[in-house]
Amino acid sequence: MRIAVLFAASALVAGCVSQQDSRPRSTQLTPISPSRTSGAAAPGTATSSPPTSSSGAIASAAPAASASVADAIEWVESAPPVDGADFQVALRGGTTTTLGGDVAFTTPSGTSCMTDTRRSPGLACLVDLAYPPPQPPGIYGVWKGGWVDFDGASVQVGSAHGDPGRFSVGQGPPLPEGGSLSFGDFRCRSDATVLVCVNFARQTGVRYGAEGIDVYGCAREYSPPPGIGVQYTC
Repeated sequence: MRIAVLFAASALVAGCVSQQDSRPRSTQLTPISPSRTSGAAAPGTATSSPPTSSSGAIASAAPAASASVADAIEWVESAPPVDGADFQVALRGGTTTTLGGDVAFTTPSGTSCMTDTRRSPGLACLVDLAYPPPQPPGIYGVWKGGWVDFDGASVQVGSAHGDPGRFSVGQGPPLPEGGSLSFGDFRCRSDATVLVCVNFARQTGVRYGAEGIDVYGCAREYSPPPGIGVQYTC
């Protein structure tokens, strides 16, 4: 396992950044600035070289927020798989923690993601959002507007946490641009600025970026439960 190489540039988990009626709405999860534009292999599989163009650049950018879930899945699947075993660890303060069946990774843009299958079937990511959802009234604990939970059927953006939770063990290795990581029903790929994760069982996906969180597939926005900033559900 190439842990020393993967963690040479890793840092501590980034500081977490500090509602709607019941009718379905568009798939925009978080507020955006006027300048915003729309723009798996199992663990253990050998790492392949990222797809490149003739100029040596990554072959394509992430699908736009308005793209279909089919386009999102195609983009994620077009990237060769990384070795999943290399992402079953996390680093904090020079201490490496083995995650067992869970995975953790960090994207080129600084988004940190981790699973915790003992407590949740989904993927949690910490995103440095430019426009995080505001803290709802009556919230106790530390409000983390950039905490995004995705379990395939729903997406929740912004929630309160008394401590770092699963991220208390640190963050995962860098997910290389142009590679894709598979775990359970999920597969994720990142370019320089955007992470896209899809769930094959539900045919859904999430686009994570500093300018906002968007969903692909059947999810629509509904009034969130107490303690959640924004919620989308199929």
